[in-house]
Amino acid sequence: MRNAKWTLDLRFRIPHSAFRILLVGAMAACGGSDGTRVTVTIPPGSALDAAIDSLAAHRVIGHPGVFRLYARLRGLPRSLKSGVYLLRPDESWGDLVAALERGRGVEQRFTVREGLRLAEVADLAAAQLRIPEDSFAAAAQDPALLAGLALPDGTASVEGYLFPTTYLLPLRIGARELVRVMTHQFVDQWSPEWQARLDSMRLSRHELVTLASIVEAEVRYDPDRPFVSAVYQNRLKRRMRLEADPTVSYAYGRRLKRVWEKNLAVRSPYNTYLHAGLPPGPIGQPGRASLIAALYPADVPFLYFVAQPDGKHIFSTSYAEHLAAITQVKEMRRAARAPRRPGR
Repeated sequence: MRNAKWTLDLRFRIPHSAFRILLVGAMAACGGSDGTRVTVTIPPGSALDAAIDSLAAHRVIGHPGVFRLYARLRGLPRSLKSGVYLLRPDESWGDLVAALERGRGVEQRFTVREGLRLAEVADLAAAQLRIPEDSFAAAAQDPALLAGLALPDGTASVEGYLFPTTYLLPLRIGARELVRVMTHQFVDQWSPEWQARLDSMRLSRHELVTLASIVEAEVRYDPDRPFVSAVYQNRLKRRMRLEADPTVSYAYGRRLKRVWEKNLAVRSPYNTYLHAGLPPGPIGQPGRASLIAALYPADVPFLYFVAQPDGKHIFSTSYAEHLAAITQVKEMRRAARAPRRPGR
């Protein structure tokens, strides 16, 4: 006991500055594992404690209490950057703090916005990350990855599961690792209570993501999401065709500036003007807001909607109301195109 007390007393006699140097030097040397990288999300506005909890949960760090002290000595609370990080378990604490301070933006910051199609994400990866489009397409069709996501038999790709957000990636990331990171982020975003909600709706997750992708493609005015979702779900319950223009555009394999009457005859299982029910799979990458809207539609009887020039929608219960709304929108567009008279 006497030796233990002497050791404790000696420790507290070390000057604070010297103790800090010893701690920083020792902790900076921790880690250095070459293990498989994991994705860790630091949400915007996260406090240091929340970030450390996430790092510890993903086994990027051990001894979170000591790391907290080390991070505070390095000034991390003032410079912590949010984002989705790709990190190695037991990474060097010095490298880890440097990454969290920089947001690893000096390496690669990759932003995927809501609603992009898989082919458009591939174009983005080619332009920003120099990943060949064919490599990305192959990675997105990997059978092992599709099975890991529990996607239905016959699903061709991970369309709909490349979660749209900003990623902080290491240099020279490959196609397979990028696709894995993005699909893992989708899984991380999936809240446990959503599965119970799906069961009550009698929908599979794949059907829900498909519906959310259509909502994402339709909506420009955020408050309309649950109402657009309600229209499509009311149509499904009544066994009406969805008649969703974005599915027709997807059937063409390219974005149409406008869907005309002649486009509605395109032969494709994705054409919801010809085929009842949901299309075979998602038509883009839905964000969290559209997933929530698909899970919790507004409690309204609407069966129709039409977009106004400002992006907001007019919703209707009957077809007669819908025709009147279409006439109203046409008048809005004519008024917007009409030349203004000079003031007197």
